[in-house]
Amino acid sequence: MRHMRLGAAALLAAVVAGPQAARADAAADFYKGKQITLTIGYGPGGGYDVYARLLARHMGRKIPGEPGMVAQNMPGAGSLRAANYIYNNAPRDGTALATISRNMPMMGVLGDNKNVMFDARKFTWLGSPSSVREDANLLWVRKDAPAKRIEDIIRPGGPELILGSSAEGSTSSDVILVVREALGARIKMISGYPDSNALNPAIERGEIHGRFVGISAISASRPYWFDKESIVAPILQFARTTRHPMFPDVPTAQEMAKDEASRVLVAASEIPYMLARPFVGPPDVPAPVAKILQTAFMAAANDPEFVEDAKKLRVEVSPVGPEEALRMLDLIANAPADVKEKLRAVLGEAR
Repeated sequence: MRHMRLGAAALLAAVVAGPQAARADAAADFYKGKQITLTIGYGPGGGYDVYARLLARHMGRKIPGEPGMVAQNMPGAGSLRAANYIYNNAPRDGTALATISRNMPMMGVLGDNKNVMFDARKFTWLGSPSSVREDANLLWVRKDAPAKRIEDIIRPGGPELILGSSAEGSTSSDVILVVREALGARIKMISGYPDSNALNPAIERGEIHGRFVGISAISASRPYWFDKESIVAPILQFARTTRHPMFPDVPTAQEMAKDEASRVLVAASEIPYMLARPFVGPPDVPAPVAKILQTAFMAAANDPEFVEDAKKLRVEVSPVGPEEALRMLDLIANAPADVKEKLRAVLGEAR
């Protein structure tokens, strides 16, 4: 660890004092023969895992010295375990990165979870390989469920849907709570599923009626859900101001909000979805090292080979860089006080 810190310090000195060639040489010397560990806040097989392993195959060759990149899963508490680890315990020399839930930054900014041990704005932000431009978080429901349309669980005397989520405080549970509040929807939430590998089969065997999950994640793990013969169908779109072109007949949560205050609540809770798959490093990574990682991240996400591999995996690519990521955090932090208080109250049900 001491050797790694000295290496990062040497790189910092070279970048500040030397010309462009010296910077490249110093970066190559620093990373040559090293390995970057990419911690995934969920188990294998889900959307976060697919994106992380895809990035690990491409990003290393965009870094001078071409270090190896190894992905390792650290599931727990909807990726809160991984977020706390990368912030507090991971090496801060540029050899540790993580992908965490899109709602972790909002949890950090709102300060409504006593188990959060990080300041979201102090992460070393790389960005996200995907945003909501081509994606949507859909409520997928079994076709034999008591509700066939979102209107069914909103109308007086309508049925109740049983939806599954991962850990309390995770993205999947937070969306359910916001939709239940903003739409007045009759939803019972069953939380505690470890990840998509548990949630999706639970729907297929009829243990629960449905769940919220993105198009990109389903494309990668359950592409047959898009078939006409599928046992599930989407009935609501979240994290969209307009309907996704694949589902023009499925309304958005903002459309279905019961009043303007509820629509604003939905809109505020959707901000993190612009960072569909956040990638971060720990705080205090030396600035020149952070810049190398941020540049390599965007170069990888825009590389034609990366895009082609993403197509094969059926996942969407629309990269967001570190500056945009921090802008999203500012949008949450600067939201009206009453909106943030309402979010704390609603999401506090699962904390």
